[in-house]
Amino acid sequence: VQLQASGGGLVQAGGSLRLSCAASGRLFSSYEMGWFRQAPGKEREFVAAISWSGASTYYADSVQGRFTISRDNAKNTVYLQMNSLKPEDTAVYYCAAEPGTRAPTKINEYDYWGQGTLVTVSS
Repeated sequence: VQLQASGGGLVQAGGSLRLSCAASGRLFSSYEMGWFRQAPGKEREFVAAISWSGASTYYADSVQGRFTISRDNAKNTVYLQMNSLKPEDTAVYYCAAEPGTRAPTKINEYDYWGQGTLVTVSS
């Protein structure tokens, strides 16, 4: 599967952005999907994940209540709605895919990665 992330940009603190990740290839609906981010000088970290059906979602504590992950299997796309953005949310955001992982919050579980989209939150 190939992944293409988009939707990043510059936004003021308190604002919102919606990231999209379009997938090509077969059997998108069988993949768990995740969003990760990497801030300058820091390691890549988990943000959110969603099961293949959309029935289960997972969030990092730092984004719980502000970010929402969703997917549309008919469009082969996963979304990350980001509200109440903070300067510390500034990072390159990556989407990732993996079939059948039992640990969707773990970065090492994912074999397929998109190219990343930059989100910059100004104070």
